Amino acid sequence: MLDFITDILSTPAILIGIVALIGLAIQKKSSSDVIKGSIKTVLGFIVIGGGAGILVSAVTPMGVLMEEGFNLRGVIPNNEAIYATAMADFGAATSMIMAFGMVANIFFARFSKFKYIFLTGHHTLYMACMIAIILSVAGFSGASLVFLGSVSLGLIMVLFPAMAQPFMRKITGSDDVAFGHFSTVGYVASGLVGKLVGKGSKSTEEMNLPKNLVFLRDSSISISLTMGIIYLILVMAAGSEFVTENLSNGQNPIVYAILTAIGFAAGVFVILQGVRLVLAEIVPAFTGISQKLVPNAKPALDCPIVFPYAQNAVLIGFLCSFLGGLVSMGVLGVMELTLILPGVVPHFFTGATAGVFGNATGGRRGAAVGAFINGVVITFLTLWLLPVLGDLGFANTTFSDSDFAITGIFLGYLAMLGKDAVILGVAAVAALVLSTNFIGKKTAETAENI
Repeated sequence: MLDFITDILSTPAILIGIVALIGLAIQKKSSSDVIKGSIKTVLGFIVIGGGAGILVSAVTPMGVLMEEGFNLRGVIPNNEAIYATAMADFGAATSMIMAFGMVANIFFARFSKFKYIFLTGHHTLYMACMIAIILSVAGFSGASLVFLGSVSLGLIMVLFPAMAQPFMRKITGSDDVAFGHFSTVGYVASGLVGKLVGKGSKSTEEMNLPKNLVFLRDSSISISLTMGIIYLILVMAAGSEFVTENLSNGQNPIVYAILTAIGFAAGVFVILQGVRLVLAEIVPAFTGISQKLVPNAKPALDCPIVFPYAQNAVLIGFLCSFLGGLVSMGVLGVMELTLILPGVVPHFFTGATAGVFGNATGGRRGAAVGAFINGVVITFLTLWLLPVLGDLGFANTTFSDSDFAITGIFLGYLAMLGKDAVILGVAAVAALVLSTNFIGKKTAETAENI
């Protein structure tokens, strides 16, 4: 039963479909509207997942080619890999923390000013896993581990979307949708840097091109051509023999590079279509939940939700974030510290999103510089996370996104002071979050009296 619940909660399409169904049912929509809205919401997320799968399959060979062509070795941040490694020892605790953490999310959203319901199921699962690891290393077990972990997860699920919401309003032009992806610190950093460097810079979506290059305004074409050049360089660096034997299944390396690059663009295209489908269904459906369970609640959705708003920034952000990771790796090498290799998959999703955030506040310069800073942030934060993960800190992979590192560093370094320090730290954050509702009410009452 625990495995069944975990599978439901960690599968974004099913989770978001249940949310849509509840929201539409609360609004007393007709059965046909409930069925249609729920299925179309699930369909949209399956489309997004399919696009993400195409992207991952197209982008993963980049890391392999870079390792072979440029002889790079070190720790590769990857949430899926570290989660799979940890499940043998922390699976039960992860499942319980995730389930009760979602209940805590609703509680904190209901009784604080942070009205966000975090709906990115797989990131919730990975965060629950990391919290289980750190609290176990700190000496917690049983009910105390699950309770403290669930409260911590619930707090995280309202705080990080709250950090991103000012930028989401600027990106989307509305306050209907929130952001739910645990690399918020990198995105906020990108948005803030965009403000600093982007004055007067045009948006990435404003491309003044000669008539014979107008076709480059189509993001699918520009992404295909850019990634094609990159893949051709990597294929040549790795060598045709290596590519033929290990990646292309005998296909000509040049053809393989071109098709993989276009496959990358296809993944982005599919994701964009899925996002549009989900937004058309989930926002109206969520009205019911916000009216009944958590007044004024907003759904916090996965990072591809912002891709349609600045499609050129997606590619710019990925490339600049990856460059930031490479530069940071070089700095770590000079300092003789553990090398954090720039994982292509995390740098795509976090870098692309950072590019959109940076573009919203600082145009092209904001997208480029902000995403570069994101690459630096996720590299160094990942390095500082390693010591608090116990034996897993010595594995060849770790959690890849900035919010995992921030949360892990906060809990892990408190744990070094003792179990009481962890309890007091989490309790203090919970008190602050809940006090926002009280403070808001008092402020409103005072204003009315004046």
